Amino acid sequence: MKKSKILWIDDEIEILRPHIYFLTGKGYEVETCTNGNDATDLVRKNLYDLVLLDEHMPGLSGIETLRQIKRIRPGLPVVMVTKSEEEALMEEAIGSEIADYLIKPVKPNQVLLALKKNLDQKRLVTEITTTGYRQEFTEISGMINRAVSIDDWYNIYRKLTYWELELDKSNDPGMHEILNDQVAGAESAFCRFVAKNYLSWLTPGTEDAPLMSHRLMEKIILPAAAGGTPLFMILIDNLRYDQWKIAEPEISGLMRVTGELLYTSILPTTTQFARNAVFSGLMPLAISKTMPGKWIPDYIDEEGKNIYEEDFIRRMISLSAPGLKWSYHKINNSQEGRKVNERFGQLVKNNLNILVYNFVDILSHARTESGVIRDLATDERAFRNITRSWFIHSPIYELIRMISQNGARVVLTTDHGSIKVKNPVRVVGDRESSPSLRYKTGRNLAYESSSVFEVANPQKAFLPSTNISSRFIFALNRDYLVYQNKFNQYAAYYRDTFQHGGVSMQEMILPIVFLEPLS
Repeated sequence: MKKSKILWIDDEIEILRPHIYFLTGKGYEVETCTNGNDATDLVRKNLYDLVLLDEHMPGLSGIETLRQIKRIRPGLPVVMVTKSEEEALMEEAIGSEIADYLIKPVKPNQVLLALKKNLDQKRLVTEITTTGYRQEFTEISGMINRAVSIDDWYNIYRKLTYWELELDKSNDPGMHEILNDQVAGAESAFCRFVAKNYLSWLTPGTEDAPLMSHRLMEKIILPAAAGGTPLFMILIDNLRYDQWKIAEPEISGLMRVTGELLYTSILPTTTQFARNAVFSGLMPLAISKTMPGKWIPDYIDEEGKNIYEEDFIRRMISLSAPGLKWSYHKINNSQEGRKVNERFGQLVKNNLNILVYNFVDILSHARTESGVIRDLATDERAFRNITRSWFIHSPIYELIRMISQNGARVVLTTDHGSIKVKNPVRVVGDRESSPSLRYKTGRNLAYESSSVFEVANPQKAFLPSTNISSRFIFALNRDYLVYQNKFNQYAAYYRDTFQHGGVSMQEMILPIVFLEPLS
């Protein structure tokens, strides 16, 4: 392994010889100099991995030397060694992009720790992370083999998501490949589990049925809104559990996470079906019968399929929580988000405020249509990081800050997730068959039944049908359903895009997060 090369700059370097011998014995190559001018010449001529820089030197000061080093090699980490703990000095040094600082007199182990933290961190994180995953690999495999309930699958999904995020910090491609294989095995087993149990979950009185979309308001939101303190229900459309977990550290600086549950989306896992079920408290078949003018048939163009959400909420609250003071807002862009924030003084007077943010769903669709977004969100990790970046810089971040400052509460959730699709499956349908890639419905569908989850009688899944012979089919794992017409063209166009509507942990297992003010 190549030795890390250190430049130590200190006008009393001879006093530090024992430290240098100690570092040399630990495998580091250490060069020295006694002043800032010589140091900048050395940095200009040589490649170092890190600089240890004395803050107080005659001639060119440590801060001035730091600035010159950064002009020559901006990415070179510099650890400042100083006798002073003065706050202004530390702020000036940190503002000049030091990697770390040590207070004199320094001990050899302190210096070694600073080097490891700044030079070996990636390697150490990789070693610790991969060792941890190796130890849990067998346990997770056993959990997958033994899973018989939705709670079992919630625990499996939590563990797999945890290791996905942990391995994002490492650079061990072998471990990533092993995890991906284990996730693929879990996805297949989960799809079999859903195909076996889904219809029974919808039967009233089923004891092991999970909390599902059409019960979310009744079981979680309305009881919480009756608690007296104002409640903000923030629903981020198409937010996966892993995207929530990567944003959680940012939220924890604003509000305290007091609870986290998982619930199950109904099928299809789309905004039209799942979110309408959330806000109406009804399955889609019941919506189409109870409010026929507000259910748009699936084969009709997408526009207008979610324009009645406020009406659904009004009906449900009038039946379940009359007298509740509430508001509803759908936010499609930053400008709309800022306008909602400007009205915060009015909102905080309500018992319940329901806010729907569409960014993540818009991002997933934009990734399909835009080459630029595809380049930015090349994989799951990049897609997560874009979501995190949006969250930090969006009006929702400021809204949560205001909610916390005013002593209100938040329930943050979503309506469905998405999955990156890879394998096209051929389907034949007529002109009234639906266009979706992760599910299709129609009366004349032809397909390989072993490749899909098939619901021959939509009423058993409480889904509306346009014809007496209509059926629904749902894509499994990372498959996507492509009609025979222009199959190759569309298969290539949609491969490696994020889609929703079908059966997968990523689409169906969804977070419910409870947030309280920090103080």
